[in-house]
Amino acid sequence: MKETMKLLIAYDGSQCAGAALNDLKRAGLSRETEVLIVSVADVWLPPPASEIAAAAEMVPPSVRISRAHAIETEEHALALAQQASAQLQERFAGWRVSAVACHDAPWWGILKQAEKFKPDLIVVGSHGRGALGRMVLGSTSQRVTTEANCSVRIARGLFAEDVAPPRLVVGVDGSDHSDLTVSRIAERTWPAGTAVHVVAFADVVNVAIFSSSECPPVSGLMPEDYEKEETRLREFATAAADKLRAAGLLAAPIVRRGDPRREILHEAERWGADCVFVGAHGHTRLQKILGSVSQWVASRAHCSVEVVRA
Repeated sequence: MKETMKLLIAYDGSQCAGAALNDLKRAGLSRETEVLIVSVADVWLPPPASEIAAAAEMVPPSVRISRAHAIETEEHALALAQQASAQLQERFAGWRVSAVACHDAPWWGILKQAEKFKPDLIVVGSHGRGALGRMVLGSTSQRVTTEANCSVRIARGLFAEDVAPPRLVVGVDGSDHSDLTVSRIAERTWPAGTAVHVVAFADVVNVAIFSSSECPPVSGLMPEDYEKEETRLREFATAAADKLRAAGLLAAPIVRRGDPRREILHEAERWGADCVFVGAHGHTRLQKILGSVSQWVASRAHCSVEVVRA
């Protein structure tokens, strides 16, 4: 029997947050799921008069007004979280759902709640409407994705119902991170007909340049290196696809040439994927120079993106 999955959902009552709730139906989550819905009131809450050193009558009226407004805003946030809780309990029989509200910077409030709840997965909606909007630095979804200690799903769900089986894209490179990502997908409960493109990307030019102290001519590197790298990656992609097929999914291994950050987006768009799964790692010299693949994909994808962490 699978262990209960713990899910933290950030909810603000927006249309994107509602779409993120719809997206959960296509995330392969089981009936054994415990959910905490967090709504953060983006306000400063002054301390009560009893905690202020000065006498209560010395508290400026502006502070009293500010505190009253902050309390009202936090109560509204809790009402939103409770509404979302009721929706999920209606949609997902068997889920244990609770709601909480707090006052803080949204990203920081979410992360602090995550520290206490210790979820397996955090779900945040994306407010970016287009490519430019999704690339805005400092957004709540991007900050949570960067700072969280667990997996994060940036949900760009559908605003309407969709009964077609989910289509997933998962990027693999033979690392422990990609193996973990494939295992997480295989462990979930997917509807019949769910299909997965297991994609490996041969980015040989960049690997060759940044892994060598001397930069040999690219023209002399490409044929031999591409052949070796593609063979290696095809083995990883095939093994991953076999594992997913054993779990009941329709999986196909694919190897493509090019920059992984861009090609994984192209594959998702070409195929009309519902979600892209990527492992969270970015500590090699090459990744530090080029930027994290997971962050690039999460900020630019047209569909939901799940960044998987151990």
